[in-house]
Amino acid sequence: MSDREANSLGRILALVLRHAPEKFGVDMDINGWVNTRELSESISKQRRHYHWLRGWHFSAIANSDEKGRYQVEGEMIRATYGHSIELELDLPTDDIPEALYWPCEEDQVKAILELGITAGDRQHVHLSKTINKAMEAGHVRIARPAIMEVDTTRAIADGNIIYRAGKSVYLTTDMPADYLYQVEADDPVISEMVARWEAEEEE
Repeated sequence: MSDREANSLGRILALVLRHAPEKFGVDMDINGWVNTRELSESISKQRRHYHWLRGWHFSAIANSDEKGRYQVEGEMIRATYGHSIELELDLPTDDIPEALYWPCEEDQVKAILELGITAGDRQHVHLSKTINKAMEAGHVRIARPAIMEVDTTRAIADGNIIYRAGKSVYLTTDMPADYLYQVEADDPVISEMVARWEAEEEE
């Protein structure tokens, strides 16, 4: 399997497991699991150039994914986060860091500190393990993201549930403003990443 084929299949996998299992006619259970053999057969029927595809190819993609976006158990696979479809993800809730981070537009900070964070069109709020990861996630759509810190210790003590999803991604349904703080723009991690982006833009 070439890198190009792996990237293409990765996009198909994300589409099926996060958003539209019906696109390839596969059955998904309430926890987001689909059968890799069934999925490979469905894709190879719809897209003949994938006639060689087998279920283990998806396991290989999942196991090599650095972000931990997928979970494999036997012949079953699921996405661990990023869903727009409604599921009951039975993810672990232990070993949550004392602080997690979330990127946003600078002009959203005031409202977020008053109203909290909501999931919007996704099923969950996606929180990052580090400021670096939150900056990277935010930079996909925001030139210079502001970073909110979540006091997870207090949030969990007060009954808010946070799930471990990928290797550096955590999920919650929403996060009330009581547990949120803005990370200062002159924080060393933020300053370093902004400097790097500016250098890249000048090249």
